[in-house]
Amino acid sequence: MNPAEDGPKRVVRGSLVKVLVHHRTDRGMRLEEHAARCVRRGEVHELVTTDQWDPRSGARIDRVGFLGFAELVCGGVIDRGDLVRIGDTRVGTVLGFDACHLPNHYNILIHAARPVSGRDLGLRPETVVTFVQGRAGEHGTVPAPPGAEGHLVAHRMAPAR
Repeated sequence: MNPAEDGPKRVVRGSLVKVLVHHRTDRGMRLEEHAARCVRRGEVHELVTTDQWDPRSGARIDRVGFLGFAELVCGGVIDRGDLVRIGDTRVGTVLGFDACHLPNHYNILIHAARPVSGRDLGLRPETVVTFVQGRAGEHGTVPAPPGAEGHLVAHRMAPAR
């Protein structure tokens, strides 16, 4: 992705259709080479958190928490660096994609302070999921590595008013 070529984009929205409650330390997901994926309305994709930091194509991702499956209510583009929110929870930023289940669905890998599951966050079906463009000029880049200033931490946010 070249930030000099990317302009504003719509928020990709969806809702949880199934909550997952488990963690793995040996999952063996592989990061796809693509930093962005186009998604369509009605597609269902799996949301997975990881604290691992290796944005290279083919990187092995083992430490994961499974959040659940989300159905998208609008099409759009999901980029590395997009902020992921589920309800009032700021989960982390998109690290990339694992395609081991295609053509059924992508695993959307979300970089967070620690791997969390749907149970850890108290998620429920029908909760709104959003993928919001990263900060201006940074949405096509990977989030800061652990310990860096501005690193996102999964936490509850105050409801929007």
